[in-house]
Amino acid sequence: MTTSAQTVVAPARARTATATATVRRKQGFQHGGWFVAPFLALFVLFVIWPLLRGVYLSFTDANISGEGASFVGLDNYREALNDSAMWDALGHSAYFTLLVVPCITVLAFLLAMLAHHIERGKWLWRLCFFVPFLLPSTVAANMFQWLFTQGIGLINQTFGIDTPWLTDKSYAMLAIVIETLWWTVGFSFLLYLAALQGIPGHLYEAAKLDGANAWHRMVHITLPMLRNITGLVIALQILASLQLFDQAVVMMDFSPGPELSTRSFVQYTLEQGFTSYRVGYASAMSIIFFVIIAVVALARMWLLRNREEGGR
Repeated sequence: MTTSAQTVVAPARARTATATATVRRKQGFQHGGWFVAPFLALFVLFVIWPLLRGVYLSFTDANISGEGASFVGLDNYREALNDSAMWDALGHSAYFTLLVVPCITVLAFLLAMLAHHIERGKWLWRLCFFVPFLLPSTVAANMFQWLFTQGIGLINQTFGIDTPWLTDKSYAMLAIVIETLWWTVGFSFLLYLAALQGIPGHLYEAAKLDGANAWHRMVHITLPMLRNITGLVIALQILASLQLFDQAVVMMDFSPGPELSTRSFVQYTLEQGFTSYRVGYASAMSIIFFVIIAVVALARMWLLRNREEGGR
């Protein structure tokens, strides 16, 4: 009799517990919904709606006034894909990305290693490496515009050279790369520093007991433990570098650079929308760029997932 009673009561208790958990989840969702509602409203207003509006405009010949727009179908996309100037601008953005991402990844790692292992004045080193990232983009760009100015620039005077950094297409993009490295390395440095502090110390102690020197400890412990953060740094830097705009525009005095050598994809899109007043065409270019960014992000996720599955 006792066993039969327990057999009957156990499912009843399970159903009661399940019902109670369901009610609590619903109540939690109802209460929590009020907390996320402001964010969702702003997200829809400033992200979702502009995206949908941009998609719609990309199928029209809308101008900057927004009046008299007519539906043109895929004409804007066909024109964009056959626009050599657009592909040149995309090439400049890709070239900038190829220069910046490896350099900033290696530099951020080295600075983090230095700040992590240095003994005296550790806080000062960390502050010096991170503070440039806090500067507005226009401030950093104006600083380096003066540093690279031919004749009076501090860099040319210091090294006794007369390089036309900002007026020669061979050096203009390099000047922007140098400015970007100084300005943005602090963010990646901070990520690496936090990851280094999270590596268990007993791993290094065990390696020392086994006779591993500093190089072996870095290769076999530090770098493998930082693999995920390195992937994150590379992904974030690729996405940020492809959107090159602020520093290039300010350093080149709001021009596309010598012989259009620094005109990025974002800058060319804005020129079409706000200089040529072709909002529909600029919207189509923006959607194409959005697709490119999405493909890069998805490719990174796919590679990371395959690497994790291969490591199991």
